[in-house]
Amino acid sequence: MAEPVTATETPTPESPHPQRWRILGLVGIAQLMLILDVTVVAVALPHMGSDLGLGREALTWVVSGYTLAFGGLLLLGGRAADLFGARRLVLAGLLLFSVASLVAGLATSGSMLLGGRVGQGVAAAILSPAALSLVVTIFDGDERNKALGIWSALGGGGAALGVLLGGLLTAGPGWPWVFFINVPVGIILLLALRMQLPPQAPTGATARLDVPGAVLVTAATGSLIYALIRAGDIGWGSPTILLLLAASVLLYAAFVVRQRLAASPLMDLRLLLRRPVAVGALLILVATALMITVFFLGTFYLQGYQGYGALRTGLLFLPVAVATMLGANAAGRIIGRIGARTLGVLGLLVAAAGMAVPAVVDGTVALVIGVSVAASGTGVIFVVASATALGQVAPHEAGLASGIVSTFHEFGASLGAAVVSSMAAVSIAGTSTIGFSRGFTTGAVIAVAAAVLAFVLTPRPAH
Repeated sequence: MAEPVTATETPTPESPHPQRWRILGLVGIAQLMLILDVTVVAVALPHMGSDLGLGREALTWVVSGYTLAFGGLLLLGGRAADLFGARRLVLAGLLLFSVASLVAGLATSGSMLLGGRVGQGVAAAILSPAALSLVVTIFDGDERNKALGIWSALGGGGAALGVLLGGLLTAGPGWPWVFFINVPVGIILLLALRMQLPPQAPTGATARLDVPGAVLVTAATGSLIYALIRAGDIGWGSPTILLLLAASVLLYAAFVVRQRLAASPLMDLRLLLRRPVAVGALLILVATALMITVFFLGTFYLQGYQGYGALRTGLLFLPVAVATMLGANAAGRIIGRIGARTLGVLGLLVAAAGMAVPAVVDGTVALVIGVSVAASGTGVIFVVASATALGQVAPHEAGLASGIVSTFHEFGASLGAAVVSSMAAVSIAGTSTIGFSRGFTTGAVIAVAAAVLAFVLTPRPAH
């Protein structure tokens, strides 16, 4: 076979790839698909439960199973992209995501649905870091900054728009189409990127993947999430819950030991111990947990308690999507003037105030206004978290720091769904609104506590 011509090889910064913006558009759509799938199922959850006979616990895992696999294997996926080449991982991730989406859409049982969701999460962990690696590789200088800005913007409103899309699909062709829609999109992206992406030479890397580390951190988080979900049914003081929490602590400790001893660890724990990175990771975890709280509780309140259809519920979440994007956009414009510390505290307090509205006032209008205000605050926090975590790291550490932030983003979604599901168990299962009030109150309290921590821990800008 003839060697590929020079024009198809990965370009140097002096000769940028001629199709770089088209490639950015394609991998950007792929990343948007992954972000949408965090929340696109939210509006469909009651319909899934009705059709497949699923209870609150199983429905919570439909959300958490995806984000747990996504977050738990994200660092492993990033390392695999470095070792085996981003092009291979992007194509493999798209193929696996399409197959897993087909399985989830065809599900006839809770176990089949959850298997498809976990498969989607594994595929997302393979695809997302490899796609970002491609963006960093084919752009340089100011163009790279612009491309990364576009990439970051996809996460700001993507999760919120997922709820609207979920409502449209559930009310139209039905809930399986929140998964089926990924199949043609994924196959088209796979074929287009296979033609557009330049062949990659072997990396020559000899490091090994830290699979045991990935298993330990995923198992630790899974034990914690399962404990939080089960506590809503059997009580927080149950021996089962205490045993699961103890197992989670031990598994996290084993992960730390593994990272200190492994030749090629998943995570440089010294980087996570730096105050800016640690604060950024905490803020992204809280912001994502609050966002999932809004969608999870809002969906069951509007459909289960108020009796609205999926389309109306999705449309009612449109102001939430707009508020999230407006908050993120405003934060990006003013963070340089007022600083991450002040802006982070302000965003968390706004989120807490928004959560407090549906916690104390019943009704659809109060819910939509309150969660929209809260969403504007979380949009601010997303920007502050990224700027804090990544603003003071060396260029060669940016990839690892980004991976840490992305991992905490997905874990925040898993933990948020588990906590509010447990808090609102009585309302999800019945007709009382006390559980919804308790869930929103919990979100407000967490936001206030995080604001205090952000005020104390966020480093002041150097002068």
